[in-house]
Amino acid sequence: MQDKDYMRLALQLAKKGCGLTAPNPMVGAVIVKDGRVIGQGWHEKYGQPHAERNALADCTADPRGAVMYVTLEPCCHYGKQPPCVDAILAAGISRVVIGSADPNPLVDGKGAAILRSHGIEVTEHVLQDECDRLNRVFFHFITTKRPFVVMKYAMSMDGKIAAYTGASRWVTGETARNHVQQSRLQYSGIMVGIGTVLADDPLLSCRIAGGRNPVRIICDTHLRTPLQAQVVTTAKKIPTILATCCADQSRHTAYIEAGCRILCLNSKDGHIDLSRLMERLGEEQIDSILLEGGGTLNWAALESRIVQQVQAYIAPKIFGGETAKTPVGGAGVPDPNAAFRLKNSRIFRLNEDFLIESEVDYACSPGSLKKLEP
Repeated sequence: MQDKDYMRLALQLAKKGCGLTAPNPMVGAVIVKDGRVIGQGWHEKYGQPHAERNALADCTADPRGAVMYVTLEPCCHYGKQPPCVDAILAAGISRVVIGSADPNPLVDGKGAAILRSHGIEVTEHVLQDECDRLNRVFFHFITTKRPFVVMKYAMSMDGKIAAYTGASRWVTGETARNHVQQSRLQYSGIMVGIGTVLADDPLLSCRIAGGRNPVRIICDTHLRTPLQAQVVTTAKKIPTILATCCADQSRHTAYIEAGCRILCLNSKDGHIDLSRLMERLGEEQIDSILLEGGGTLNWAALESRIVQQVQAYIAPKIFGGETAKTPVGGAGVPDPNAAFRLKNSRIFRLNEDFLIESEVDYACSPGSLKKLEP
C-alpha cells in the first residue's frame, strides 16, 4: 500500500467524528510499521483526546520507528488536550504524513516544523483536496470566527419550491430527505425565517435515531413567532435562539420562560443584520449553519454575503405556476451579469433526485450591483 491508501483509511476514520467534534476539526490517524497497520484512531468528540493520541493508544506493537498518517497537521498548543506533537515525539514515530495544513493561527505550520526540528521526516499535502474538503467548516470558522453557512433548498426541475397553492410536501423523494437529515446531524445550527415558521410550523430536528439536534435559529425581526409553534414548545429540549430586532423586554418574557434564548440585534434594510448575527453566533461557538429558509431569507443571506455553499436538491418534476414560490426571492439581480456566481459544483444522484453542491464565489459576484459589505 502507498501513502495515499493509508491516508484514505485515515479519512474514513475521521468521518466517524461527523457531528461530534465541532467546533474542532474531524481528524483521523493511522500508524503503520513494517507494512502493517498497528494503530488507528480518530477525534471522537469535542474535548476528548485527538486522533493522534487515540491511534497511539490503540497500537498493538511498539510504535517506535513507525509512520503516522494524519489527515490534519498535528497540533502544537495546549487547549482541551495537550499538544499532539509531544505524543508523537515521545512515541518515537520516525515519519509523519499529513493531509491538510492547519490554518489555526496557533498551529499554521508550526506543528510540522517542530516535528522536523526533532529529526522526524514529514511529508505534506497527501490527498490534500479530500482532507481540506472534510474540514471546510473548521477552516472557515477558525479563520473568520463566523459559522460556515450552507443554503439548502429542494425544488422542482422548473425551479419551484412549492405548488402555486403553497403545498410543498414532498418536492423530493425519501432518499433526498434522508440525506437532509444527515446534514442536520453534521451542522451545528439550523436557521429559518419567521415566514417558514408561520407557514410550516417546522420542528427543525434531526430525525436520525440517536442523532444530535442542531441549535435552532429563527430570524424573527418583529418577534412574531407564535408561542404555540413547535420551535417554542420544544425549546427546553432542543436549544432554540430567536434572533430579533424587538427590544421590548416584556415581549421576551414568555419566550424565555418557554426555554428560548433571545438575541436582540439592530436592523439593516428592514431585517435583522445577518452579518452581525453571524458574529454573535460565532461567539457562541456555533461553527456551521444549515440555512433552510424561504426565498426572502435566502436572498437576504446572499446579499449579506454570509452563505459559503449552496445545496440544491432537484426533483424530476414540473410544477409550473406564475405565483409558485422559488428558492430565492427578494429584489433579485437586474441583469444576468450581476448574478451571484457559483463554483466547484459537484452533482450527486439520490435515487430519482439530484443534489448539486456548489461554493459561492463572491470574488466574481457583483450581486445586486449594490455596494455589498466584504
